[in-house]
Amino acid sequence: MVDKAVLASKIAAVRDATARIRSVLPPSADAFRADRTAREVVVFNLLVAIQTCLDLAAHWLADEGWDVPPTYGDMFVGLASHGVIDCALARQLAAAAGLRNLVAHQYGVVDWQRVHAIAATDLGDLDAFCAALAARAQLVE
Repeated sequence: MVDKAVLASKIAAVRDATARIRSVLPPSADAFRADRTAREVVVFNLLVAIQTCLDLAAHWLADEGWDVPPTYGDMFVGLASHGVIDCALARQLAAAAGLRNLVAHQYGVVDWQRVHAIAATDLGDLDAFCAALAARAQLVE
């Protein structure tokens, strides 16, 4: 069974990171590209939020005794295959894992317009993931 205290702590960390992103994200990609501090805060908190979601996925899979896939993206697919999250959300989160790898390992040049678009429109996927796990574990929200 999933440790509810660990789950609650990690969900709080994701929510804190997404709130921080929302609080500093400029309204336009051009303003974002021009603001180094905003870029650094957003990228750091995206990395934290995505990595924490990956930690949650691995924790959930392992605690349930299910196979933990070898790739980050497949962890979300694994949760979907067990009905913990839906398949569409798993696909979105698998793409987020790819962004995490790009940032963490500095594979090529970061596309600031893409990062802005993700931060402006896709944080809800991280929130939805946390809400799904909290509901499944019957955490008091």
